Amino acid sequence: MNIHRFQNTQELNEAGAGIIAGLVQLQPRVVLGLATGGTPVGIYEELVKAYRKGRISFKGVTSFNLDEYVGLPEGHPESYRSYMNHHLFNHVDLPPAQAHIPNANAADPAAECLNYDRLLDEAKQIDLQILGLGHNGHIGFNEPDHSLVSGTHLVELKPATREANARFFNSPDEVPTHALTMGVGTILKAKTILLVVRGADKAEIVHQALTGPITTELPASLLQTHPHLVVLLDAEAGRYFE
Repeated sequence: MNIHRFQNTQELNEAGAGIIAGLVQLQPRVVLGLATGGTPVGIYEELVKAYRKGRISFKGVTSFNLDEYVGLPEGHPESYRSYMNHHLFNHVDLPPAQAHIPNANAADPAAECLNYDRLLDEAKQIDLQILGLGHNGHIGFNEPDHSLVSGTHLVELKPATREANARFFNSPDEVPTHALTMGVGTILKAKTILLVVRGADKAEIVHQALTGPITTELPASLLQTHPHLVVLLDAEAGRYFE
């Protein structure tokens, strides 16, 4: 486990983007696992800048997003497809056919989960998986529970998760109750995991996740078992790691 603490957001964003861009340069056909939410926005902005300067190309990249809300209509501004289009896909040369996000509006969610896992199997292995961290310790939308699902699955979002994501919607009632998410088993198969955490409100949970007992009641604690975990923290989130 390599933990890096940064004094400002820009340094963190540049470091995260640098890790990803360096991998894309060395391995043009890299498989990336992508995350959404507020945490990686600045990293994606730096990747777009690098692309516009001609430093990297995404033509050979394959990407898999962690999750997608169930029940949002196609094109909804808060869907994760819209998020990725807005923050990354529409600004780089990643072929649309190589950018995978679970189809959470599929008529048969169970079949869609199996299909997503099939695509992941065909890609062999995610080379680098970006992760954020939920206030309750979830990764992707793998919520705290007595046991965790290995593969892609339908999950009911905990009230704390819906409350945390309400800031992206007009009202808390608009936050979807379910999502499709990549399973913890798939996440842990990635060659490298890049965990990015910001803010004082995440300081306690990231400390518990990385130094406390490993338990499915705190899904992020399972990251302690990964052989190549890189953690990027801003000054506030990393205050226990000084």
